[in-house]
Amino acid sequence: MENLKCLFNCFPWDIFLFALLLGLLLWWLLSKLLGDRLKSHARELQERINFLEGELEACRKAKVSASANLDLETSAAVVAPVAAFVAASAPVINKKDDLKIVEGIGPKIEELCNNAGIYTFADLAASSAASIKEILDAAGSRFQMHDPTTWPEQSALARDGKWDELKKWQDELNKGKS
Repeated sequence: MENLKCLFNCFPWDIFLFALLLGLLLWWLLSKLLGDRLKSHARELQERINFLEGELEACRKAKVSASANLDLETSAAVVAPVAAFVAASAPVINKKDDLKIVEGIGPKIEELCNNAGIYTFADLAASSAASIKEILDAAGSRFQMHDPTTWPEQSALARDGKWDELKKWQDELNKGKS
């Protein structure tokens, strides 16, 4: 009982209440500031989406009216620039395979292949070992030691989805070499 009496009489309630009120005030202020910022950002994004949807609808209407009102030659002359504009403004989606699956290719060599226009297993399978070796030689002495002779065959197996065969063959390989 004395402990409770001391708690109510000796505890610095004024400091506790001041700290509590200060904490609540800071919480309210931060939530107000961050909430307003997030709402304005969401509003800006929604306005941008609405603008782009309007542009897309205008392009579609222009394409439809051009196709309906003009003969083939004229409509081709009008639709081609619209199609070029739409194609240029559309995001480019490149499908890239993980070339590091091929035994002997690491992140840096994958980057070299990507810079040379080789993004997929099909691209790598279509390349000759000699052309891949030229890419490696051009990249410097660090990459000249690599032997890409099996890389096109490995990537052909990956391209065709023959993962078990690829895994079995890779178990026999030593860093991409036979």
